Amino acid sequence: MSVNIAVVGATGAVGEEFLRILESRKFPINELRLLASRRSAGKKIQFCGKEHIVQELTKNSFKDIKIALFSAGASISREYVPYAIESGAVCVDNSSAFRMDDDVPLVVPEVNTHDIPKHHGVIANPNCSTIQLVVALKPIHDAAKIKRVVVSTYQAVSGAGLKAIDELEKEAKSILEGKEGFQRKLFPHQIAFNVLPQIPQSNAFLPNGYTSEEMKMVNETKKIMGDNSIRVTATTVRVPVVRSHSESVNIETEKKITAAEVKRLLSTAPGIQIIDDPAKQLYPLATDAAGKDEVFVGRIREDVSLDNGIDMWIVSDNIRKGAALNAIQIAEKLL
Repeated sequence: MSVNIAVVGATGAVGEEFLRILESRKFPINELRLLASRRSAGKKIQFCGKEHIVQELTKNSFKDIKIALFSAGASISREYVPYAIESGAVCVDNSSAFRMDDDVPLVVPEVNTHDIPKHHGVIANPNCSTIQLVVALKPIHDAAKIKRVVVSTYQAVSGAGLKAIDELEKEAKSILEGKEGFQRKLFPHQIAFNVLPQIPQSNAFLPNGYTSEEMKMVNETKKIMGDNSIRVTATTVRVPVVRSHSESVNIETEKKITAAEVKRLLSTAPGIQIIDDPAKQLYPLATDAAGKDEVFVGRIREDVSLDNGIDMWIVSDNIRKGAALNAIQIAEKLL
């Protein structure tokens, strides 16, 4: 069955990835409607060998649309998702606008596909760092019940959009050429050859000292896993990597589980690829994960400071599985 699809934010980093994945997975599309801001309207984009013209997003953009993929920011989603639902579309929203609403499913297909039918016109795509985390946590939780998770992230600049990639590249070039006075526009401090324990890059910190990104991971993990008893703490960090987020994860379980058992569980879990041979210096790398669909897991070992503890390293492409691919997997389940 072919359906009419709208992509909102078609000219952004995730929007472009939507189109690549829709094409490569041969998603059954009858009509593809590309939507963006007024300044991007009229731009021509190739899809499946045909030229498509980007249209300006308006409240009337969703007539006859079956599924609308949104990736244009929370404010745009709050304004236009209701129009899409009113037109009869089901929206898969990549922003934070609806994630924690009680009546909106927050879905990672490898973890909680059963929540999809509960939607009332909108299904939320989780935060990119949360997605790769819960894909790896779910098999362990099912086997040994996770009590606590401590996660530190190493997040690529592409998580902040195409302009962030441009700023990293230009700042790095400026430094390498010995030029001073680079005028950054997005990041609060130098990002080239540096590490910033602040995401997002503005208005990040909450009264409890955590950033909004960190609290997204805390709250979204519990909602997706369907277990509020899991204690989660996070430190999210921006690193000068273009693509793919990395995470150092420490897990405490109720039941003892060995590193060998974790490897065995994850090796057959959907969406996961194990790369774990320290003797050969084999472990997940951001450069290797870029452009790939899988969540890569390695450095799996038992925590020497804790009886029921497991440490691991998780890497995934934040634009693919962390955004566009996860949304399209949800759309495939809708069909």
